Amino acid sequence: MDKVVTSAADAVADIGDGASLAVGGFGLSGVPDVLIRALHAQGAGRLSVVSNNCGVDGGGLGILLADGRIVRVTGSYIGDNKEFARRYLAGELELELTPQGTLAERLRAGGCGIPAFFTPAGVGTQAADGGLPWRYAPDGGVAVASPPKEIREYDGRPHVLEHGITTDFALVRAARGDRHGNLVFRRSARNFNPLAAMAGRITVAEVEELVEPGELDPDAIHLPGVFVQRVVALTPEEAAAKGIERRTVRTR
Repeated sequence: MDKVVTSAADAVADIGDGASLAVGGFGLSGVPDVLIRALHAQGAGRLSVVSNNCGVDGGGLGILLADGRIVRVTGSYIGDNKEFARRYLAGELELELTPQGTLAERLRAGGCGIPAFFTPAGVGTQAADGGLPWRYAPDGGVAVASPPKEIREYDGRPHVLEHGITTDFALVRAARGDRHGNLVFRRSARNFNPLAAMAGRITVAEVEELVEPGELDPDAIHLPGVFVQRVVALTPEEAAAKGIERRTVRTR
């Protein structure tokens, strides 16, 4: 089945207000920037996003965030995104902070049809006991706090119940992909991309290099096409564009 879509705009055209999105990337590595910009131009709002972080100021998901399009984030890292921190502390968006490994497994579990699992990560902290501020009130108080989670003992150790994550859509970026949706990621850009792709009911992949079916070594495929519904081939200029998270220079 040929899954190639003519443009990023067409690929995200049916993402509506209130949709949930799983988005790949870690910092600025492997971020589906072209799809994010197309979604910003499309105009969808009140989005719930699942991603390791929410981009940076002016880049990645930070573009949607700055325009008030995102109302809830499930992630593990605020990072240097000052607008993300400001909106969270001001009560303008809801944030479910999750241990990074747990977030990865929740996405994988959702994609595999596993509704929930037990993990020792987070036991003895607010991640398990509840009380983490999900949303602040305008006066600085906690408007919505995380609920306590079920604890069960296995092999003499307490474990906390975590639920798998599925989303309406997923946006990911790959180095190579074929028309059937099989994807190969480059080095650290692999990060959360395969997991986010698995969690989406409709997954859209932007690929830096589009190849014909059969050109990818089956043993080298990181994500099979069964998890991908749409493929967008990037132009050479789009594929070459790389952001710099923190520019540093020195004098000679």
